Amino acid sequence: MNVLLMPLRLYYRRLEPALDRLPVDLVALLARIVLGSVFFRSALTKVDGFSIAQSTFFLFEHEYALPLISPVLAAWLATLAEFGLSLLLWAGLATRLAALGLLIMTLMIQTFVYPEAWVTHGLWATGLLTLLLRGPGALSLDRLLGRLMARQASAA
Repeated sequence: MNVLLMPLRLYYRRLEPALDRLPVDLVALLARIVLGSVFFRSALTKVDGFSIAQSTFFLFEHEYALPLISPVLAAWLATLAEFGLSLLLWAGLATRLAALGLLIMTLMIQTFVYPEAWVTHGLWATGLLTLLLRGPGALSLDRLLGRLMARQASAA
């Protein structure tokens, strides 16, 4: 019986505590890059040059059809949000606000547009919630600006 418990003891006494000590900064960076890419690529499908494609307006009128908001306004807001919030995620600037915005967008898509795609949306939401709750990691403009502001506050 002890032979069967040895791997569990090794896991709980050695591996798990060692993994708990590793920084999550690279994971946060990967989450920012990947999630930012998902939404940025989606935004690229909505534009034609420097304007919103006519097909985007058609989709927001006929397929996406969000309640309480005009399709034209929804097309503009979604496109601008996907571009802008993706760029903020990539830079690690206002990361938690960007993640919150994309999480709200994900919930809207899940609820009103593609409810059958809950696995995909669940993966997006999990990554966005991780960024929202744990922050962007050390490799971000948020961390740099936070340190600069802390220095200014202590100098004042």
